[in-house]
Amino acid sequence: MPLVTSTEMFKKAYSGGYAVGAFNVNNMEIVQGITEACAEEKAPVILQVSKGARAYANHTYLVKLVEAAVIECPEIPIVLHLDHGPDFETCKACIDGGFTSVMIDASSKPFAENIEITRKVVEYAHAHGVVVEAELGTLAGIEDEVKVEAGNASYTRPEEVEEFVSKTGCDSLAIAIGTSHGAYKFKPGTKPQLRFDVLHECEKRLPGFPIVLHGSSSVPQEYVEMINENGGAMPGAIGVPEEQLREAARSAVCKINIDSDLRLAMTGTIRKFFNEHPDKFDPREYLKPARANIKELVRHKLRDVLGCSGKA
Repeated sequence: MPLVTSTEMFKKAYSGGYAVGAFNVNNMEIVQGITEACAEEKAPVILQVSKGARAYANHTYLVKLVEAAVIECPEIPIVLHLDHGPDFETCKACIDGGFTSVMIDASSKPFAENIEITRKVVEYAHAHGVVVEAELGTLAGIEDEVKVEAGNASYTRPEEVEEFVSKTGCDSLAIAIGTSHGAYKFKPGTKPQLRFDVLHECEKRLPGFPIVLHGSSSVPQEYVEMINENGGAMPGAIGVPEEQLREAARSAVCKINIDSDLRLAMTGTIRKFFNEHPDKFDPREYLKPARANIKELVRHKLRDVLGCSGKA
């Protein structure tokens, strides 16, 4: 099966009451861990690449790694998606370079300018058989080069979504309902609560239209503790409760983005390995258990959070 777009994935997810996992990839081990879990769970998957990942690993290497996953896991549909494309030029480069889906993130711009930029990307993408995700509202937190102070974050305004989708022609819409990028999403001692009223109002105004949640890592405390117990310093790292993500997946949310959890699993595993084996220096020895823990983390997300196991 070649790389696909997310169109059919989202139709099935919307009607089936589940969400597709969109996992950020940066290297071979992360690609392998994600896709091996999805193949075994028979789950569709979106492998997404940020601007920072392209700068780190090189566009060509990442595309070829994903193409290798398509060969190794022919039984599951795989989308290659640009996460947080900052401008038309970056989106165009990915469209021309083999991606089947791109996100244009002009959410920091005024409403009319966001529409104008998004529409330009949509016109080019659709002419090349590629789908487009856009964003309304602004998430707080840090993800690669996307940095938004908490005071500058803003919830999506449901009264704007119909006009935005109609005028841009985008294929899915990322909304801001209280998720946040990075591993420090909420202040310690607070009770995280997503704005389901905003989500359901957007759902009502855009019937059948796929909604996306960014910044949806749950920051597993076992990996935070593993990092801290092995020389790390991550006090107060808190994520989005998984039961709230599962509730969102039962609604119009068809795509849930997960990145920080993968980083925590990899970093915690490697820190623990080095602490227990200070004499080791072969990357294969510490990357192998890191890959295995990413695989188990993804398997858990597919089964217990996204609800997309067996949906390929």
